[in-house]
Amino acid sequence: MFHFTESEEQRRMLDKASEIMVKYVFPNEKYMVPHRGLPDEILKPLQQIVKDNGLWAAHLPKEYGGMGMGFVSLGLLSEVIGQSPIGPYIFGSMAPDAGNGEILVHAATEDQKEKYLRPLANYDIRSCFAMTEPEVSGSDPRTLQGTAVKDGDEWVINAHKWYTTGAEGAAFAIAMVVTDPAADPYHRTSLFIVDTDNPGFEIVREVPVLGDHYVGGHCEVRFSNCRIPEKNMLGRRGEGFKLAQLRLGPGRITHAMRWIGVARRSLNEMIDYSLTKKDGKKTLADSQIIQNYIADSEAEIQASRLLTLHAAWKMDQGDESRKEVSLIKFYGAQVLNNVIDRAIQTLGMYGLTPNTPLEGLYREARAARIYDGADEVHRMVVARHVLKEYQEKERLNEPAAVPK
Repeated sequence: MFHFTESEEQRRMLDKASEIMVKYVFPNEKYMVPHRGLPDEILKPLQQIVKDNGLWAAHLPKEYGGMGMGFVSLGLLSEVIGQSPIGPYIFGSMAPDAGNGEILVHAATEDQKEKYLRPLANYDIRSCFAMTEPEVSGSDPRTLQGTAVKDGDEWVINAHKWYTTGAEGAAFAIAMVVTDPAADPYHRTSLFIVDTDNPGFEIVREVPVLGDHYVGGHCEVRFSNCRIPEKNMLGRRGEGFKLAQLRLGPGRITHAMRWIGVARRSLNEMIDYSLTKKDGKKTLADSQIIQNYIADSEAEIQASRLLTLHAAWKMDQGDESRKEVSLIKFYGAQVLNNVIDRAIQTLGMYGLTPNTPLEGLYREARAARIYDGADEVHRMVVARHVLKEYQEKERLNEPAAVPK
């Protein structure tokens, strides 16, 4: 069990990460270019500092240059580096590359790992994940319409995708498309690795969205008679849904803990401002309204943090933690939005200027309630698990039938 106290190893990791954040990450936020991140001449030396300190790619095994640690440690580190929108890039653990790396670790052949995983893990290249389609529900991959048809020793992909994060500048995409239309909904799709210089791969446009922290934008892409070799299938035929889940569970742990880092930073902005801003002879911090904001924010942050660490601990025990992961996804996203909103309300119009990080964090936060499954979907998942657990307990508690 996670005993509410970090181990010595975790404490050293977090102290070193916090030092790097203060010394190198926060001061370089001003150089971030919307949808392009930090220029390489700034980013690469910062990434090398992280690598030299053994804090690179916490989500990956050591054999691929990562830290090879459990989900609790991954979550704790994500909380620290997630305070800044550029933190995960500097520490080598930003979506969609992190999730794609996890899929490649589990499902790629040795040749695929050598060609795609190793350079991705080192951040020599970037990637994207092409799943969501404009014609069907983005929250239900079972309804996908894009197809891959076998033709000799090749697959031919025809698909229309959008909100493909990071596509601009990516070296390859992992595409989720239908290979077996007649199969049951969970075995209709497969995953394929598609090099973005393939003539059948086209970036139609970058879709304008609220927020500007994701490198490579959120793109509309088309696969038009896109021919790829048979060996580019990732995993087995019909495993698309299963393999996609590999990236979502761990990804939601890191998302939720990053949100806690952002919420904590926002709360600190609120506290700092309220202690210095005068309202007559008193400060804003003397106001009961502001104190309520602070108390509510602290309670929500701690609740979300414990929920997330509990889910991470269960995953470290080998549990898929479906219910717990869905809980932290919708609850953590709401806490993130709540705390930033209170901080801005406290700072007033000043909080909506670039003079504080709140304005940028606020624009980015709204999407948290949508990506990786909308709030409503995760609430359904939680409710179904709770109902099933209750019914199972009731069944076990039923009195045995009396023999006649």
